Amino acid sequence: MPSGYRRKNIQLVQQMPSVLKPTPSILVAIPCYQEEQTIGQVVNDFRRELPTADIVIYDNNCTDRTAEMALKAGARVVREKRQGKGYVVASIFDQLEADILVMVDGDGTYDAASVHQLLAPILAGNADTTVAARLSKYQENAFRRFHVFGNRILCHIVNWIFASDISDIFSGYRAFTRESTRSIPITAGGFDVETELTLQALYRHFVLKEINAPYGERPSGSFSKLRTFSDGSRVIARLVSMFRTYKPLTFFGGVAIACFVSSVGAGVLPVSDYLKESYVRHVPLALLAASLMIICFICATLGVILNSLNHRFRELERITIMNTRDQRAVVDSSR
Repeated sequence: MPSGYRRKNIQLVQQMPSVLKPTPSILVAIPCYQEEQTIGQVVNDFRRELPTADIVIYDNNCTDRTAEMALKAGARVVREKRQGKGYVVASIFDQLEADILVMVDGDGTYDAASVHQLLAPILAGNADTTVAARLSKYQENAFRRFHVFGNRILCHIVNWIFASDISDIFSGYRAFTRESTRSIPITAGGFDVETELTLQALYRHFVLKEINAPYGERPSGSFSKLRTFSDGSRVIARLVSMFRTYKPLTFFGGVAIACFVSSVGAGVLPVSDYLKESYVRHVPLALLAASLMIICFICATLGVILNSLNHRFRELERITIMNTRDQRAVVDSSR
């Protein structure tokens, strides 16, 4: 792929133009689970930075005083009964009426003042979604052990798959245009939702830009709900699943190549037997080689078929989005 496609801040070809009003409405959505220690300060900080924005706390079955503290700080509270951050994000997208969505965790680790940098590319019409990357400005104990390493490894994999240049796939501090949220289907239920948000944006060729933002430690008395190994394995499974779904030719083509090489390796001795003696002594290896070669052809065929279907579905999705936008324009003009 030409190097021009690998642009800093993932400046990919924009799928849909962002048409914003002169004074677009902004919603700050804050998913929360047991954040009574921090939510009041988070609401106050974003109220200071965005005084005209609507601030909504999404209470994900909190049993502490999170909702009470959020109401006291002046935010609206919406309850999401399905447990898991992915379900909260899905509800935020479904219920969004504002022109721009800012989504941030309620743990007090993100810098509210950076919201202006986060919004600038969207307000200028230069991005569909923005991400606050944390790995260049973080406090010593902001991340758990291995989290930074794991984040960077997965970013390298994603950058290789999508020819992008992202640096933080797990950031919970993001902004979106309303049009982009209408085109991103949320299927994740847990903390793997950030991975899905990034991959969906890359797959749909949205203009996704990163800004560097400070990332701090959790305040005393607050605790992380992220489980390193179980949530990490879920993220990896999500990445593999989306790789298989959205890049089927690459995924199944890779499997086909691996099977082909293994088949050739396993077939060396049986072929050598036959050439020398016209008799195969290594029968198990011959069966293994034949089986791997069959799997190779099946995977290659499957990759080609699924890739063709993928292109067709993207065409249909694009047509649906255009028709929906036209219908919305007609309704707005008739008011």
